[in-house]
Amino acid sequence: MKNITFAILLTVFLSLTFKAQTPSPMPIAKEANPADVASVDSIMKAVYDVISGDAGQKRDWDRFRTLFHKDAKLIPSGKNPQTGVQGARFLTPEDYITRSGPMLEQNGFHERELARHVDQYGNIAQVFSTYVSFHKKDDKDPFMRGINSFQLMNDGKRWWVINIYWQAETPESKIPEKYLKSQ
Repeated sequence: MKNITFAILLTVFLSLTFKAQTPSPMPIAKEANPADVASVDSIMKAVYDVISGDAGQKRDWDRFRTLFHKDAKLIPSGKNPQTGVQGARFLTPEDYITRSGPMLEQNGFHERELARHVDQYGNIAQVFSTYVSFHKKDDKDPFMRGINSFQLMNDGKRWWVINIYWQAETPESKIPEKYLKSQ
């Protein structure tokens, strides 16, 4: 009897553990605004636009969701201050909304593109987008800079964000001059 009870408890525990590690699926989003996904320029503008706003301003997370492929990832990278090891965290768009959305809306966050380097072949594009970040729209000095590496795909009808992989500038890792001006 003890073995059966233990087996049932172990099965329940393992099923909950595996379920907790499964990424949350993207909710079915409304259709994208065709103007947001018509070109590399338009999807880049839409991403920066939808995450930006002053403190207290709600973001249009439904619009955000329409920009991303169903299997897309957002991947922040940086050095762990305790270990000194460089790492990355893999988030779904929904994870990003849950983890970053409240902070963006509470503190204010405006991300602007400073420069862009694009490589495109067929239906794929790799975009290095140098950004500057502000808390308020009219701030003069950014509190952060970095590079967003966008991987984009055109399915023949529209552009999709496949991944955004980024690193903020640090004193040890300055943005190279070539990425401070557009190609």
